[in-house]
Amino acid sequence: MRIAKALVCLLMLGAATGAQAQNYPDRPIRLVVSIAAGSVTDVIMRKAGPDLQQKLGQPLIIENRGGAAGILGAQTCAQAAPDGYTFCVIYHSTMSYNPLLFDKLPYAPEDLAPVTRLFFLTEGVFVSAATGINSIDELKAYAAAKPDGLNYATLGDGSFPDLFMRWLNNTWGSKIVGVPYKGGGPAAQALAANEVQVTRFGVGNFMGLIEAGKVKALAVAAEKRSPLLPKVPTLKEAGLGAYPGQGWWGLAAPKGTPAAMIDKINKAFVEVFKDPAFNEFLDKQSVVTATTAPAEFAAFLVEDRKAAESLIKLANSKRETYKPE
Repeated sequence: MRIAKALVCLLMLGAATGAQAQNYPDRPIRLVVSIAAGSVTDVIMRKAGPDLQQKLGQPLIIENRGGAAGILGAQTCAQAAPDGYTFCVIYHSTMSYNPLLFDKLPYAPEDLAPVTRLFFLTEGVFVSAATGINSIDELKAYAAAKPDGLNYATLGDGSFPDLFMRWLNNTWGSKIVGVPYKGGGPAAQALAANEVQVTRFGVGNFMGLIEAGKVKALAVAAEKRSPLLPKVPTLKEAGLGAYPGQGWWGLAAPKGTPAAMIDKINKAFVEVFKDPAFNEFLDKQSVVTATTAPAEFAAFLVEDRKAAESLIKLANSKRETYKPE
């Protein structure tokens, strides 16, 4: 009798879950973006919002949780209820670098369920126009001549920009100092104001400032020159081709989110990010669409963690205890 009752309960639970998934979503979805408002990724998510709402029948409420190399955003997402109404926009630091660089993280990569990779960033090395620096060679000479004269915008210790700075210091024997910001937008404004003199972020954060003559691009991190900056050399052409790694962004959900809900969100995002009109917009942000199925994204994360291990060794970066801001 007890077994029969248990089977009935399981069947009822399965039916309820199926009905719930079929009616999903029936209220707004919270989208945690692990970077400051105004940064390229935030701009992309807000642009995608209306198209996603049309496909899902519910709006996406964006919540920016920038800073600390994506840790704050990941923590917020990992602690959310796995009910299909919280998703988070994550990136390379969230899943690949932070676990290798920090002890006592307030989340683990396993707390987040992969939904889809979204895009790869085309990044660049930029300087404040006030420095008068016009090339990577001039930047290297400046760093040697003025050991305490260069501040560098990062997303916090262990972030991708921070690792690049550490790699430069390790390669050049320089002492460039990192200054943390909560996103590419704030970092770009700080560079334009000469609060910091150099950084590496996504190209899309800087185009307006380059056109205004406040920031100069020294190199782009891509196989080929960017159509947005055709006169700017690649890192390899500029003599920095030994630096590995590429920035990416993706979508995740709290562990335990039903697979049917993840699949529905995946389908909506993939359709939007593959749309030709939306891709024209992405081209202007200097990012490359790279959507995947959840399982494919999970496999990519395994390989990306291996690449992160190699990069951390090259940057001579030491493991530290995470201390909340």
